[in-house]
Parts: sequence; C-alpha cells; structure tokens
Amino acid sequence: MPFTLKLVSLPRRDINTRAAGIVGLAVLCSRLLGLARELILARLFGAGLAMDAFKVAFRIPNLLRDLFAEGALSTAFVTVFSKKTAVDDDQSAWALANKVATLATIVLSGLVLCGVFFAPALVSKLAGGFAPEKAALTVLLTQIMFPFILLVSLAALAMGLLNSKDVFGAPALASSFFNIGSIVGGVGLAWWIDPSFGPKALIGLSLGTLIGGCGQLFSQFPALYKVGYRFRPDFSWNDEGVRSVLRLMLPAVIAASAVQVNVMINSEFASHIPGDGPVSWLDYAFRLMQLPLGLFGVAIGTVTLPLVARHAAAGDRSALRSTIARGLRLGLLLTVPSTLGLIFLAEPIISLIYESGKFDAEATHQTAAALQFYAVGLAAYSGIKVLAPAFYAIDRRTTPMLVSFGAIGVNLLLNWLFTFKLGMGHRGLALSTGCVAIGNFIALYALMRAATGSLETGKLVFGAGKLLLAGAGLGAVCMWGAGWMASDWAGAGKLLRAVELGGVIAAAGSVFFAAAYFLKVEEMDDLTGALRRRLQRR
Repeated sequence: MPFTLKLVSLPRRDINTRAAGIVGLAVLCSRLLGLARELILARLFGAGLAMDAFKVAFRIPNLLRDLFAEGALSTAFVTVFSKKTAVDDDQSAWALANKVATLATIVLSGLVLCGVFFAPALVSKLAGGFAPEKAALTVLLTQIMFPFILLVSLAALAMGLLNSKDVFGAPALASSFFNIGSIVGGVGLAWWIDPSFGPKALIGLSLGTLIGGCGQLFSQFPALYKVGYRFRPDFSWNDEGVRSVLRLMLPAVIAASAVQVNVMINSEFASHIPGDGPVSWLDYAFRLMQLPLGLFGVAIGTVTLPLVARHAAAGDRSALRSTIARGLRLGLLLTVPSTLGLIFLAEPIISLIYESGKFDAEATHQTAAALQFYAVGLAAYSGIKVLAPAFYAIDRRTTPMLVSFGAIGVNLLLNWLFTFKLGMGHRGLALSTGCVAIGNFIALYALMRAATGSLETGKLVFGAGKLLLAGAGLGAVCMWGAGWMASDWAGAGKLLRAVELGGVIAAAGSVFFAAAYFLKVEEMDDLTGALRRRLQRR
C-alpha cells in the first residue's frame, strides 16, 4: 500500500498533536538553552554599546539565514521532497537531496565571501545611526560571523530532509547544539581574549557562534545516516526536481526578503533612538517571545507542512483543509495563554531571567515594555507559521510574497507613527511588529480560505471566543500575582522569586486550561488524549 494511503487512513486528530509534541519538547530544550545563552550575555555584557554592536552583527547573517535557509530553501525543499517521497522511491528522493545540497553549498559559499567583503556597507544600512567606533566594531564582528549562514543553511536543509521522512526530534534538537557550542566555545574564547569581558571579548563570542553552527549541522548526521541518506556531490542540476525547488524558492525568497526589509527598517529606526540600549532591549524581548513561538507555533508549522504537501500530492483537499484548520486552532489554544502571560508578567519575567551583573533595573523595565508589545502578535505569528508554507504546497507560491510586500509599507508607516510621532521609542517598534503580524495573518487566512474553499472558520471564531473567556480568568490570576509579587520582589532572592513566579504561572495556566476544558474547546481533546496515550505507554 502506498505511503500516502497509509497516512490518510491514520486518525487525523492524532497526527499533528503527537508529532508537534515531539518537536515542542525538543524546541523547548533548545529555547531554554538559548535563553540561558542570552542570560549569560546579559550578565557579562549588559545592554549597552558592546551588545548593540554584537546584536546587529549577528543579525546580518541571521537575516540571510532566514531568507535563504530556514525560509525559502527549507520551505521549497520540504514541499518538493515530501511530494517526491509520496509518488516516487527513496533513491530518486536522495538524488534530489544531493543535487540541492551541492548547489546550496556552492552558492552560499559565494554569498559568504561577498558578505565579508561588503560588511561595511551592510552595517551602514542596518545601523546608520551608530557612532564610528560602534560601527567599526559591528563590521569586524559581522565579518567573523558571516560563515554562520553556510553552516546553518546546510543544517536547515538536513532538518527539512529529516522532517520530510517524519523524523522530527533530532532536527528540532539541533539548535540545542548550536546554543551549547556558542555558550561553551563563545564564552570560553571571550574570557581568553579579555577576562573583563569588554568589547574586545566579543571577537571570541563571534567565533563561538561558528562553533555552535558546526554543532547544529553535525548533530543531525547520525539521524540522516539512519534514514538512509548518504551525501554524494552531484552537479547534475538540469533536473526537474531542482527546477521545482528553485521555482518555489524564487517567490519565497522575495517574500522572505520583504520580511527582512522590515527587520532592517526596525534596526535603522532603533539605531536613531537616543542612547545605548534600544537595539539590545528589543532583541532580548523578541528572543524571549521566541520561546512560546518556537515551542508551539514553529512546532505545529513544522509537522503540518509535510502533511499538507502529501495531501496536496494525493489530491485530498478535504484532508488538506482539515490539517491546516486544526493546526491553526491548536496554535491558538497554546499561544493565547502565552500572550496574556507575557503581557501581564513581563516585568517579573525579565527581572528574574536577565537582571544581574551589567543588566540593571532600567534595562529590565525597558525590555519588559518591548516584550509586552511584541506579545500582541504572538498568536498571529503562530498562525503564519502554519499558513505561509501551506501556500507553496498548493502551488500558490506568489501569495505570501504579495502579502509580505504590503507589510513593508505598513511596517514603515507604523514605525514612524508609533516610534517618533507618538513618542513611544523602542516600544513603538515592538508594537508595530505585533500589528504587522496580525495584519499578515488576516490577509493570509482570507486568501487561503478563498483558495481551499473552507478552513472551518466558524469553529475557529467560536473556539477563539471560548479561549478569550478562559483567558479572562488567566488574566485575573496574573494581575493578582503581579501585585502580590511586587510587594516583596526587591528584597527577595533569585530562588524565592523563581518559586513565586513559577507558582503564579502554574496557577494561571491551570485556570486557563481548566476553563478551556469545561468550555469544551475541541483541541483540548487532542492534548488530553495525547497525554493519556503517553502515560499508558509508560
């Protein structure tokens, strides 16, 4: 029996939840390590000139990673490879993987060389408001870290291959090895270069980023070997599979480039906000928001894309619509409480995690303000992670590109309005980002609904209403908890703060999910069912 027929015959309700749970746990490990990395950097370097330079320098190759690797290349490859495994044998799929990997290595190596050479121009575009000394340091760090894009792009390609073969745990854990390598190698080299952790120590931290990139790539090799993949350089690029990947990549690159233009606009705006710190405040806050987004939104999107591609290849429109709709509702169930928790508890969360060493109370206050506004778009980001890749699976590849173009103008207008016209400073940039995410989700949802005929909109709206009712209880607990903690927060030690905050989060989460259960939110059955099966297996 063909694999696709077996897949369609499986209980559809179980597929996303079980696989997303595996990815979610792996991503949780990675995000916690990433949070530990940020905590160490905040303690050692604070949120001033040095970290502003490092954040912008790392952002440049990271932007290109999002553009070519985890954005366009990964989405296009997973779509084509999943369809190929559904209709052809493994040998043809491996051959396609070798061709794409060889092409990616050569093209990205050239991109690295160009990036090192043009680093001064890139820095001037991303952070034109930096003083000369700060800009020079940013250029040096950018040149050191640019090879990161090659390493992480190949790692993303390996992740896409494994996900297409229904292997989710190992690739999701790969970024944990990046964090371990960048923490151990980066901090060790930074201390060796400058034990006082001044600006010069950032050279070691930048080299640690490359060590982490190697870990992210090499850690996936055992899983690749296990599924039967053996890399052999293949320069036969005149192939229909390669052409299909490139055809999908072109609009995906353009769409992703629009997103990266928004990031560049935000960086430029932040560099013109007076003083040292706005770039770092925004980055620390956004990275913290990435924890629930990676745990829920990315996890659900990761396991949904191969399923959508297979359903599209099999011509099963009903299963395709059901998979997308269920992914959206499950993402909403998990991100609504995260959104409310980050809004109400931003200050104690930032204080507990970051406030130490050179990261002072003022940095906590400013970072928490950014986090509250970023959180506005969290649920929308989760939905975009499901919707955007699905358009490539149904051969509507220009749709995300056109929506992203519209977002550039909206983002520019809102940045100017919130940041300077209304005087919100860096908080305005965070709010603009959240609003743009909401607008993108609404546009993508409407267009996907028009393309597929139905996305069970009634269920989504009715379920969202129930979640808002459950969220009212969560918000009440968080507000009470924030006031209770504030009474003795300044005099409490780290351990007591952690216990108090953990208790408030646990109580608020319990109230929310209990309310969602009694309100008969359908996706609660997915979560409780998966938990029961796991307990029964143990």
